Amino acid sequence: MDLGEFKAAVFSKGIAASSSLLFFLILATANWFFEILKWQTLVSAFEKTPFKTALKQSLASLTVSLATPNRIGEYGAKALFFEKKMRKKILLLNFFSSISQMFVTSFFGLFGLLYLFQNFNIPYSVTTLCYFGIGVILFLAVTYYFKEKELLMKGFSMAKMMRFFRSIPLQVKFKTMLFSTFRYLIFSGMFYGMLLFFGAKISFTVAIPLIFAMYLLVSVLPTLFIFDVVIRGGVAVWLFSFVGIPELTVLSTVLTMWLLNFVLPALFGSFFVLTYQPITR
Repeated sequence: MDLGEFKAAVFSKGIAASSSLLFFLILATANWFFEILKWQTLVSAFEKTPFKTALKQSLASLTVSLATPNRIGEYGAKALFFEKKMRKKILLLNFFSSISQMFVTSFFGLFGLLYLFQNFNIPYSVTTLCYFGIGVILFLAVTYYFKEKELLMKGFSMAKMMRFFRSIPLQVKFKTMLFSTFRYLIFSGMFYGMLLFFGAKISFTVAIPLIFAMYLLVSVLPTLFIFDVVIRGGVAVWLFSFVGIPELTVLSTVLTMWLLNFVLPALFGSFFVLTYQPITR
């Protein structure tokens, strides 16, 4: 799909396009509102942080992280907004935020994958599943063995990380999971709404499991920002081909989601990056 086809798909809707895109922009704003609120909640458990400050940290770190695989640069970018004595905690809080979102994605995504395998002829090998199970067991065994080793950060073993996570107040953990779930439901519903906007003929009950499966699959694939929309588009086209949704419809949806949820917030975040004042204490 080229830019001309995308523009034609949008402007073919006429006046309805403006109101629909405004609605999607509101949903994208709500998505980031809950992400910022989640970050504010986590940080405020250790250092009081206003919403405006959390917004600045979240959007600036998004902008910086887009140049790194799977946005891993977000960890270091957020830590730079804090004093040195707080930076290890910030890294761990950001990690907890990420795994909370990943847990929600995996929870709903597994239902999506189950639906996919039950309703479509997806080839798979029992041998491959066995290898996967063995790999998971080995991973857990290695994690347990190295739980007292300092692997990722000096002074932080796996056991110390777990103790830190346990020190996070239960109410904060609950809010983090709740906001992660709100975000997931918002951008999943947003994806379905965009499919309808671009002309897809698909029911909610059929689309939602495929969307859940799509988000799980793309979340485990390593990618850079410039290839992110390509990877997402490829996975989405493959999944929705099972229900006969045209490529142009799916790719237009993926591109619009990418623009509203990543590119636009990153543009706002670039202002905070340019005005960043380093903290040296």
